[in-house]
Amino acid sequence: MRVGISVMAAAVCGLSALCPARGLASDRPAIVGYVFPRNTILAPGQIDAQSLTRINYAFANTKNGQLANGTAADAQNFASLVALKKANPSLTILISVGGWLGSGDFSDIALTEQSRTTFINSVMDFLHRYELDGLDIDWEYPGMPGAGHAYRAEDGQDFTLLLKELRRRFTQEEKVTGRRLYLTIAAGASDAYLAHTEMRQVQRYVDDVNLMAYDYNEAPSNGLTGHHAPLFIDPNAPNKQSADASVRAFELAGVPAKKLILGVPFYGRSWQGVNSEDHGLFQPGKPAAQDFIPFNVIEGTMLGHGFTRYWDASASAPYLYSEDQKIFVSYEDPESLSAKCKYVLTHRLGGVMFWEYSNDPNGVLLGTITRTLRTSKLGAH
Repeated sequence: MRVGISVMAAAVCGLSALCPARGLASDRPAIVGYVFPRNTILAPGQIDAQSLTRINYAFANTKNGQLANGTAADAQNFASLVALKKANPSLTILISVGGWLGSGDFSDIALTEQSRTTFINSVMDFLHRYELDGLDIDWEYPGMPGAGHAYRAEDGQDFTLLLKELRRRFTQEEKVTGRRLYLTIAAGASDAYLAHTEMRQVQRYVDDVNLMAYDYNEAPSNGLTGHHAPLFIDPNAPNKQSADASVRAFELAGVPAKKLILGVPFYGRSWQGVNSEDHGLFQPGKPAAQDFIPFNVIEGTMLGHGFTRYWDASASAPYLYSEDQKIFVSYEDPESLSAKCKYVLTHRLGGVMFWEYSNDPNGVLLGTITRTLRTSKLGAH
């Protein structure tokens, strides 16, 4: 899914047997989709296997320090997803563990050699049982409280050790079976995440870093409206965060561009009680009744239904505003997504990741990704 390995990665990785395998790359960027069924059975034809290179199934749970099914529907869904590889043999299926509400056990899991070994043994059993292609760890976040879970000052170092030992076990397994196993992480797109992790070391052991370049602005934590996933920073924005700034920060922290998968949201964020100055952009507001809005809801009930779309050229981001309802919505649309895909190509990133599949059932955004990324080779301008 990538072209070789960058000079920076080669210098850090060297010839270590712990490094991800090489020589299995494609000249096309990865298209990674999180699938989050929420204890429902996936319907036949629900997932477009041809448009994806990787599915991250969210989420497994942890129980007694071991990887465990998240819901009763998981086993049937795993079988359905693995069957998609008949239509697309290059498709890989990873199990994702963690998330905002599911990261409470990671600090304990990563704490000691014994606890890490217990977890890793359970991972291997899980992958064998369901014929999956690897593991995606979404620890939100090492060394920080997240959704009120336990954390420790040493989480960053322990996280590195957990990934190192997972990579070693995966490499041993690959030598026996000849079958590639993938190890990825979902990373918070913030300076705080970088300060609490060892990304220059982490990147040695993972195939990809899924950069969650969204939720930069949310009404519950920010009383001013703004873009929640801008590609660039608007000079007038109080919040000086963007996908581009995060990519540059992760590269500076030691992650090669080709291991960075740019995360994009298939949903919007909203504020209410917003005055009409600048069509609501960078204005005071409070959380709307529906703060999180799937793209298909925006497309079907807001666009052309009392909301006007505006475009912030400096941020390369769209937004909606309803003067009657005083509601502001930041979201991703085909124009902004096309710009991000072109950014991925120009900056030779590893690909695009999105959260999550069910928010775009009509394939409007996924279609934009596939059309843009697959018309050019990785690194093309």
